[in-house]
Amino acid sequence: MQQKGIYSFSKSSRLKSRKKLQQVFSTGRRLYSGNVKLLYLKESAENPAVHCGVGTSSRHFRKAVDRNRIKRLLREAYRQQQQPLKERAAQTNSSYSLFFLFTGKELPLYNDIYRQVGRILEKLTNSTHEVVL
Repeated sequence: MQQKGIYSFSKSSRLKSRKKLQQVFSTGRRLYSGNVKLLYLKESAENPAVHCGVGTSSRHFRKAVDRNRIKRLLREAYRQQQQPLKERAAQTNSSYSLFFLFTGKELPLYNDIYRQVGRILEKLTNSTHEVVL
């Protein structure tokens, strides 16, 4: 029997708080893989959770249609590969705030985004030198 919601990306797991976003951008750590950049903040918490946001630059993608497509691809790649990070957060009693940025200048293919997001999440899940706030 498959668990319900194991691959879901609900509104409650999105990073929407302006205060938390500013904190991620100002004091968060960074990981890179190709054209994808991850800004993250790890905090100790009683209720482990992973919150995620996505974005891209309007400088390179003038059309909102292109920006929305890239954000959709980032969200889908994260949604399919989020489970190991959620398990890690539960094991270590920590809360993660993630923000994925696409820094490329051309429209990406889904396979490229999927591979890059997977590498970043693997680096984040396997890293042990993180500072817990």
